Amino acid sequence: MSEQPYILVLYYSRSGHTADMALQIARGVNRVNGIEARVRTVPPVSPDSEASMPPVPEEGAVYGTVEELRHCAGLALGSATRFGNMAAPLKHFLDSTGDLWLNGALVDKPAALFTSTGSLHGGQEATLLSMAIPLMHHGMLITGVPYTEPALSRTGAGGTPYGASHWAGTDEPHTITPDEATICQALGERLGRLAVTLSD
Repeated sequence: MSEQPYILVLYYSRSGHTADMALQIARGVNRVNGIEARVRTVPPVSPDSEASMPPVPEEGAVYGTVEELRHCAGLALGSATRFGNMAAPLKHFLDSTGDLWLNGALVDKPAALFTSTGSLHGGQEATLLSMAIPLMHHGMLITGVPYTEPALSRTGAGGTPYGASHWAGTDEPHTITPDEATICQALGERLGRLAVTLSD
């Protein structure tokens, strides 16, 4: 019996906001018949050259693998912003996917992006675009959030047509707003539908 197709929801989160978004996106994916969400994270990077992280995190999602990326039907990729760019741990993971690029393993698979940042104008769209670049090199099909999603025009916090975003706040952390959650779920559902359609 063949394994159910899955969307790999892969992210790096330091304070938990991006992880919360990943769960909202997975909820949207799981609304689609014939596909499921597989939520994974990446380990932090360290300047030491010895393995210093346990193979399985003590809490939260388990670490994703290149093989899970190879066999996914689609990808939702998320990161906190780092100066308008993805965080180093996620970039480190993507830098390890050269074999997938060489073999065209991800060509024509759909992908979506999500991010969170402390400040309202902290580089969310630049971060989303930074994550899109390596996926385009892999030949993936990037999908965003269309303005037919009412929450995108209504939100007073995160949300862009480039992908889902969350304004996490700095002094006092903000939880995901209802509009941000709606946008995350809509993006996950759209990605799931596209993956099912493209695999037919």
